Amino acid sequence: MSLLQRIMPMPLHTLLLLIVWLMINSTLSVGHILLGSVLGIAIPLLCAPLRVPQPSIKRPLKLVKYVLIVLKDVVVANIEVAILVVGPMRRIKPGFVAVPLDLTDTLPITVLASTVTMTPGTVSADVSFDRKWLYVHVLNMPENEQDIIDLIKQRYESRVKEIFAC
Repeated sequence: MSLLQRIMPMPLHTLLLLIVWLMINSTLSVGHILLGSVLGIAIPLLCAPLRVPQPSIKRPLKLVKYVLIVLKDVVVANIEVAILVVGPMRRIKPGFVAVPLDLTDTLPITVLASTVTMTPGTVSADVSFDRKWLYVHVLNMPENEQDIIDLIKQRYESRVKEIFAC
């Protein structure tokens, strides 16, 4: 580990902290730049031991494709939910489903759970303590809950696995 890496273990965080400090204070004075720089270096140094190692994105192009798929799904789901909500209430059949997880690391599970929550009509409710199940609330449960499980696993989880190569 080089000296620069020891002084600034998270250079992006250092830069962001400096920028936020300058924006909060609405100034570019030398004193605030120096103080912001000191804080930008000190805070990541103090927090570095608390970091939990996470897998990195191994296939960034897959990430771009994934984002586009999720954006399309969000638009389509918004329309579907709007039609469902405007219609008769008896058509709405909410329920919970437990989705078995193949992912094991915190970051990929968080990405998957966030994706499910961003898609209207579904909300990630919980992840089991052993990280083997994602509990999802569904606004309109299909007759066969396996359809929802398969959709989440094939459309989202498999792609998250590709992105993080896990």
